[in-house]
Amino acid sequence: MRTALLLSFFLFYSIVLHAQLTISGTVLDKSKINRVENVQVRSSGGMFTSTDTMGRYAIQVKQGDTLTFVYKNKATQPFAVNNISNPNQFDISLHLNIESKYSVLKEVVVYSKTFKQDSIENRQNYANIFSYSKPGISTSVVPGGGVGADVNELINIFRFRRNKRLKAFQQRLEIQEQEKYVDYRFNKITIGRMTGLSGERIDSFIVWYRPSYEFTQMSSEIVFNQYILNASYQFRKIMPIGEAKKEEHY
Repeated sequence: MRTALLLSFFLFYSIVLHAQLTISGTVLDKSKINRVENVQVRSSGGMFTSTDTMGRYAIQVKQGDTLTFVYKNKATQPFAVNNISNPNQFDISLHLNIESKYSVLKEVVVYSKTFKQDSIENRQNYANIFSYSKPGISTSVVPGGGVGADVNELINIFRFRRNKRLKAFQQRLEIQEQEKYVDYRFNKITIGRMTGLSGERIDSFIVWYRPSYEFTQMSSEIVFNQYILNASYQFRKIMPIGEAKKEEHY
């Protein structure tokens, strides 16, 4: 008898669980651009919730329930749960216009130069510097068809200050190009998305854990991303969130 009761209980509990589902989505205004916060979402089964600052909501319902959205004591028509085709994206728009901090933008196409394009353009602008090599003795064809030493190269051999200056400029341009490449891969957007760091914490992280050019150049995407994650774990041990806030306060 006891076993039969337990089986009945678990069967009933399983049916109840399977009958429940979660409806989620976003509430927009009449323009279908601005998101509406603090909209009450009520189910006929007794569950209720409110939209967040981004107009998003999630509520548990049962088959056969209806949903009603209430904003400033004005309710929408009931929506039958059984008629909702996509429970994970049941978006609605209210018949009103509001001003919101957040909105859904229309399609925006952003064109941006890649690091490779910038590098090529930089090398084209300074082609004479990047192609500089230490002067040496070379030959040239002289009038009459004879072959002789290149006079310009002979002169440049003894222009020590010029040669030293050009070589230093070439090295500086190469270092700048390497630094830009590290900046390109070790950037705030990527680091913030992967680690959740922001503000002064992400600034400190970038300074402390900036990788070398050699490592950045040789690392694959997987290896480089794993380095960022491992560094962030170490950073959080050194600089816990509580301590960071305390330092910002002082």
